[in-house]
Amino acid sequence: MTWHVSEEDLRAYARAELAAPLLWSADTHLAACAHCRAVLAEVSGPVDAGWERLDAELDAPRPGLLEGLLVRVGVADHTARLLAATPVLRRSWLASVVFLLVTTVGVVHSAGSPTLFLALAPLLPLAGVALSYGPALDPTYEMAVVAPVHGFKLLMIRTLAVLTTGLGLNGLATLALPGYGLRALAWLLPALALTATGLALTPRLGPVLAPSLVAGAWVALIAAADASGDAPLIPFTAAGQATAAAVAALAAGLLCLVRDRFDVFPRSAAV
Repeated sequence: MTWHVSEEDLRAYARAELAAPLLWSADTHLAACAHCRAVLAEVSGPVDAGWERLDAELDAPRPGLLEGLLVRVGVADHTARLLAATPVLRRSWLASVVFLLVTTVGVVHSAGSPTLFLALAPLLPLAGVALSYGPALDPTYEMAVVAPVHGFKLLMIRTLAVLTTGLGLNGLATLALPGYGLRALAWLLPALALTATGLALTPRLGPVLAPSLVAGAWVALIAAADASGDAPLIPFTAAGQATAAAVAALAAGLLCLVRDRFDVFPRSAAV
């Protein structure tokens, strides 16, 4: 060969920026010149690496608003992703809860009694936590199992996030009932008791049956108290509130005792 393609032209060739007729000459020359092919391999290495980095960046999943906020406040990437994937932190669930609370508050103002709101509010955190963990309800359960996070730790993180959201929405709804004073907050201790009891029973009964039984027991208790004709209902009296606090404390203690059982659910617990 009496000439070789210049390195500058080879770089342009590697970037697909070399224009005709130089492109045609380079194609013909490279087919017969081992030296230029070797130089092309050297100069195209950084270009190929750049394209690989670009492909990786384009293929990387885009973090959502919630995930991005969690990462910014110091939450680990994998934990933020598992939290952001929590079903009850999605807009559809939150919108449903807001609609239900607004409707309930409207009924309370129409009926002149907060009983319906007090009976419903404790069930919302329980339902939210139930939908946040377990193979039957959590779409990211498989990812959670292999994540470098203890099952109980993940459960507590999600429970805290769900309770913060759920209790916050309940609290805002309570502000719409100023005429009932502290009585409008009588849902708080039952909510904590129901949620803690549902979690404590989950390792034995499963993430679906346990909260379902707890919710059913609460509805039966409210129905029986309402049938007695007493006002206020027993769960919202001083004795009922003390009982709810005691149940919440006992359930929290039991939950700590069975915390190692949250790493793997038995197959029968998935339904």
